Amino acid sequence: MRPLLAFTGSRGDAQPGILLAHALRARGHDVTLALAPNLVAFAHDHGVPAVPFGRDSADLLAAQRTDRRFADRDPRARLRALFDLQRRGVPEQLADLRALAPGHDLVVAGMAGEEVAESVALALGLPFAAVHFFPIQPNSAVPVAPVRWARHLPGFVHRGGWSMLARARAAALAPVLPAATGPSAASVRIQAYDPRLFPGVDKQLPGPFVGFPVDSNGFLTGTQGFEPYANDTRDRLSFSGPIAGITCESTDGTAIFEPRTPSSTLDSWLDEGSAPIYAGFGSMDVGDPAAFVATLRAVCARRGRRLLLASGWATIGPGFEDTVAIVDQVDHARVLPRCVAAVHHGGAGTTAAALRAGVPQVICSVQADQPYWGHTLRRLGLAATIPAKKLTADRLHALLDQVSRPEVALRTASYAAGFATDGVERAADAIEALRGSPDATELLRSAGRHL
Repeated sequence: MRPLLAFTGSRGDAQPGILLAHALRARGHDVTLALAPNLVAFAHDHGVPAVPFGRDSADLLAAQRTDRRFADRDPRARLRALFDLQRRGVPEQLADLRALAPGHDLVVAGMAGEEVAESVALALGLPFAAVHFFPIQPNSAVPVAPVRWARHLPGFVHRGGWSMLARARAAALAPVLPAATGPSAASVRIQAYDPRLFPGVDKQLPGPFVGFPVDSNGFLTGTQGFEPYANDTRDRLSFSGPIAGITCESTDGTAIFEPRTPSSTLDSWLDEGSAPIYAGFGSMDVGDPAAFVATLRAVCARRGRRLLLASGWATIGPGFEDTVAIVDQVDHARVLPRCVAAVHHGGAGTTAAALRAGVPQVICSVQADQPYWGHTLRRLGLAATIPAKKLTADRLHALLDQVSRPEVALRTASYAAGFATDGVERAADAIEALRGSPDATELLRSAGRHL
């Protein structure tokens, strides 16, 4: 099998594609992995060849932040901005995938760029699989609006709302995405999340439901074959570079903290003190980085807790001091179980990692599916949530109070005990089944799912 995997978007969108490409390559398939240009090196660093397609996802996120129409009082201006955002980068994605697809016998895409990849697959008569990290197909089980009161609406309202959103998305893309022509081929929407979080959704969507595509063996964090806290010179828990003389500064040049020693590592920092509060916002915009760090520091100090901050794409310098550690990224599977709470943006990957670790969450949503995860986990008693733009020190302190209750700890631990870690392999099974692999087809049939 020679599949083309097209996973555009931020690192959270790309990481499942990299894991899936790795799993399919291990099964002997000739995989082409296409990523946003700024994430190709990330795949290469982990031994997975990748090629660029479309536009730099960091540039697209920056364009969204700087478009003043999103703050306009006129709803028509906001709608035009949203439609323009949906179309941004699509022509480049389409041209690149058209050039890449010939010679492949299957196309797979994530939620970002799904329509573009499916258009190319249909034009060539190739089977197509989309990997959904959230239930976005029309259904009545998931409230269409990520607000408290929406759960009380009748199911047909939710189904109709999801259908309207799908039509609006299609209308936004129509000017830049021509209608596909060519022979019809098999297609499937792989539901890559836990349906237990959305009671009833597995009765309404055909699946297959494979579970979260988590990095179950440390492939992306360099921990394969190593015991936790082993003396590995490529330890991904350490900041990968010298930190002497680097400080995190406010806009007026005032140092937020000085690094403790150049040899500090996250392992030793975790060992030397009490369990911290983890904070990480991935590729999301945190506004003023200095103010953001100051808010987190103030809240943690008020609670008598240390702070571990994964800066992600934010321009926050790394370093260590007794009560604060700032690093570029962490291995969630190794670090989150050692934390008392996780404060994050609500991306599907980070949400899954915290669920797997059994750690209470405060989800500060920014966009897309993030508010849905926040309200879903709040409803189940696994998290508290607030829009990131409304976050203040007092509000964060109050939300941390909510998730620090013993009953929340019990619920999160109970959920973690049943967390499935084979989502990537099951997604690979579904892709092989789409190409007619008898073993995979039988596996899905026995699980009660169909393609």
